[in-house]
Amino acid sequence: MEINNSYLESTKKQFLYYKLLGEKAMEQLEPNQLFASINEDTNSIATIIKHISGNMLSRWTDFLTTDGEKEWRNRDSEFDDSIKTKKEVLEIWDKGWECFLNALNSLKSNQLSDIIYIRNEGHTVVEAINRQLAHYPYHIGQIIFYAKMLKKEDWTSLSIPKNKSKDYNSDKFSKDKSIKNFTDDEFKKLK
Repeated sequence: MEINNSYLESTKKQFLYYKLLGEKAMEQLEPNQLFASINEDTNSIATIIKHISGNMLSRWTDFLTTDGEKEWRNRDSEFDDSIKTKKEVLEIWDKGWECFLNALNSLKSNQLSDIIYIRNEGHTVVEAINRQLAHYPYHIGQIIFYAKMLKKEDWTSLSIPKNKSKDYNSDKFSKDKSIKNFTDDEFKKLK
């Protein structure tokens, strides 16, 4: 497999993994917990999702031909507490991810060095993907941390549970060496 195709496949798996982590964190909460914020400077999970989705829609709609900061995007409004139901939260989440994943899935390996613009700053497609591979997991980490705080107890771990590293490693080293993305096994665990 050529490196460009390998890169695309790897990044798709990474993004899908973080999407699943965010969903598994939200599933553990009561609907009203999605709207909780600790103070005025803290965004609720619903607000974080609204921002992620707004970013995805702006960055990835016609991303090869238009600037990633669309004129119709109102970034500041993404931080207003206007979402009221869990259903709305999930619809906004799904809308952003659908736009983003459709754009990612439409890419051909020979387009990775194409130049696209975000706020008039040129990026290769690889740079734009990497930029979001840092941005989206950053916010999903916030969602997970917040969800763990709100849940308080009976949290189902989304990674290696506390004090289980030895068991996890023992299982991994008991198997033959293989070449695969770590997310292949993680998806099975989380689903």
